Amino acid sequence: MTLVGVAAAVTVAAPAQADPTNDSFLNALTNAGVGFNDPNATASLGQSVCPMLVQPGQSFASVASSIGNQGISPQMASFFTGIAISMYCPQIMNGLGDGTLMSGLGNGTLLNFLQPFGR
Repeated sequence: MTLVGVAAAVTVAAPAQADPTNDSFLNALTNAGVGFNDPNATASLGQSVCPMLVQPGQSFASVASSIGNQGISPQMASFFTGIAISMYCPQIMNGLGDGTLMSGLGNGTLLNFLQPFGR
């Protein structure tokens, strides 16, 4: 499945520099079956997840929904969001583990999927 709408979502974002975290993020997306056309735009969208999560009233589900509004299926948006968290703000993985950010996701299968990607 290809990640669509990413370029439009980050048209004002600066191009991503060569960064091992970005490379790891893009590799994790590829391994999860989340395709993308523009690596720089995709990395920028991934980097936007953590600042969204720390805004008042935000949850994993609300951020994944925002990512989904970029033309990504809800399941792929959840994978994308989870992988972005594990790569760009791994300290938030504790919130996933204790259920704080899992509201609206069901049985925790995403957390099980993300464990190999955490740092």
